[in-house]
Amino acid sequence: MAKDLRPLGNPGSEDFRVDAYPFYLLNRAVSRYNVVIEAELRGLGIDIPTWRVLMILGEQSPLAIGQVARSAVINLSTMMRIVERMAKAGLVETQPSVQDGRITELLLTDVGREKLAAARGVTAPIYERVTKGFSAADFSRLLTLLNRLYENLD
Repeated sequence: MAKDLRPLGNPGSEDFRVDAYPFYLLNRAVSRYNVVIEAELRGLGIDIPTWRVLMILGEQSPLAIGQVARSAVINLSTMMRIVERMAKAGLVETQPSVQDGRITELLLTDVGREKLAAARGVTAPIYERVTKGFSAADFSRLLTLLNRLYENLD
């Protein structure tokens, strides 16, 4: 049976250890990943927030700006600035929702789709390197656990 390391990751515990704190480890991994992909994305003329929006719209477009902001974990005022930049670059267009004219939707343009394909091309080798050595079961379990952590924050 595995030792219960949860008390070591509890910031309120006398035995707290940062290397057992899952949010430190998650942040460390994401920060390092972002440093690695940022250089590749910069070569394409985009940043990480733009990459996030492109990925989300690559799965479903049009999509309400608020939904994109929630999916990208970006506050709405910041998302509006990102959208403005992306629209000026020709990556996205905005339109009122057909169902509710008060809602603004984002559409991926042809230029946006091309930029998304290029970004996927430069980030795919990094993804392959980062996931190397994970079995299918390990990877599936990782996704399940990360989703559980996220859902537990509600």
